[in-house]
Amino acid sequence: MINPVRFENISKEYSGKKILDNINFQIEENKITSIIGRSGSGKSTILKTINGLIKPSGGKVIVFDEAIDYSHINELRLKIGYSVQGTGLFPHMNVNDNIIILARLQKQWSINKINERTEHLMKLVSLPENFKTKYPYQLSGGEQQRVGICRAMMLNPRIFLLDEAFGALDPTTKNEIHKELLNIQKTEPRTIVIVTHDLREAFKLADKIIIIDKGIIQQTGTKKEIQNSPANDFVKYFISSQFE
Repeated sequence: MINPVRFENISKEYSGKKILDNINFQIEENKITSIIGRSGSGKSTILKTINGLIKPSGGKVIVFDEAIDYSHINELRLKIGYSVQGTGLFPHMNVNDNIIILARLQKQWSINKINERTEHLMKLVSLPENFKTKYPYQLSGGEQQRVGICRAMMLNPRIFLLDEAFGALDPTTKNEIHKELLNIQKTEPRTIVIVTHDLREAFKLADKIIIIDKGIIQQTGTKKEIQNSPANDFVKYFISSQFE
């Protein structure tokens, strides 16, 4: 079994406060892993540590079987898709330009290849082709999120990181985006890591779930394992609080 991401004794401190406390885990290849916890638990810090936005205070992050080289971090980030809540679309660019911005920086990408990839991704997330000329302000929240997913997937990254990407969407739109994400995973399998505070979302999407609290991993397992055999009182409370 290949594990494209490994955390070995990772700690992170800010002003003497531990955000991550000596954590160890592995992310399985071509599976969806959800990192879930309450606000301030350290889950988003983990995601930013995977793509080098945050450098740990201690320990080693292994990505693609190599320790992260922070002196060449941009090379790593081109291999990792990253989508956040609010999408971060450039308001002065239309949909097409937002999606292809990273591909334009790659000399080996021809215009035909860029256009083919863009059309393929837009179909995967159910965005009409005539949306290419629209601007972010002309789109709904769900449509913007779809564009953000297309942009993050443009270079066909082996790892796709989603940081509370669906948190601001209404339930109906969120359900639609979930279906699109699972469709992408079926069509183009890859390693996906989702950070969320919503256990229902994690249970729906993830093959493996990591529950974290106060910078410490409380349990790792499948939906069935966590439901049937919660590791401690916190996990029991966390499950019951989400399904009241």
